[in-house]
Amino acid sequence: MHTNEEKLKEFERLLNIMNELRAKCPWDSEQTNKSLRTLTIEETYELADAIIKNDDLEIKKELGDLLMHIVFYSIIGDEQQAFDLYDVCKSVNEKLIYRHPHIFGDVKADDSETVMQNWENLKLKEKGGNKSVLSGVPSSLPALIKAYRIQDKARNIGFDWEEREQVWDKVLEEFTELKTEISAMDKDKMEAEFGDLLFSMINAARLYDINPENALERTNRKFINRFNYLEAKTIAKGRDLKKMTLAEMDEIWNEAKTSEQ
Repeated sequence: MHTNEEKLKEFERLLNIMNELRAKCPWDSEQTNKSLRTLTIEETYELADAIIKNDDLEIKKELGDLLMHIVFYSIIGDEQQAFDLYDVCKSVNEKLIYRHPHIFGDVKADDSETVMQNWENLKLKEKGGNKSVLSGVPSSLPALIKAYRIQDKARNIGFDWEEREQVWDKVLEEFTELKTEISAMDKDKMEAEFGDLLFSMINAARLYDINPENALERTNRKFINRFNYLEAKTIAKGRDLKKMTLAEMDEIWNEAKTSEQ
């Protein structure tokens, strides 16, 4: 692979290119933090897709796009005399050193659990101890990921089940409450209890070291593959899905499941 000197040289080339584009390109010169925001979100999801596919070529490409965005925001910050890329790098460097005292200091941490607990405690100290443990969870996160992060942060200060098996009693409790509200057909309470059930299931996933976002996306892709198989087979037979019975569709669906094996 490449040396640090080669990496820094290529990064400097990126900085020079971005500065020139900002100065001379009509589109680049018009961009603001706000206009870039949605594009950055899109690039982040494209990177996530590449990671799920385990496509190294695409991961490299999408990382480049995100790196370009980081440089772009830094240039805008420099123009506004708010911060520049030096400040961005210095800030993250100092944070990494401060939050890893077991590496750069004399704190002892032999497992990842201790490292994460130290990390959260140090974050609170950075905030002067006046902010909530959960204040670091972005409000704009998708709900499933947000639930996982909320639970994970609560765990880091000791708010968790004593034994992970206890979570299943909570799942069963929430499921029972949901069924009660479904029987009563109270839409508002049904939604609330459904949310509680999802939250408890995400908690169970966390306790058993399952990433619920990855698990759900895995099922999404499995469903898409099987449904595409169903459509393709139906078209090949000259049939119309809308005119088929559920039993007929199930027969082809089971073929798709068998073909995966």
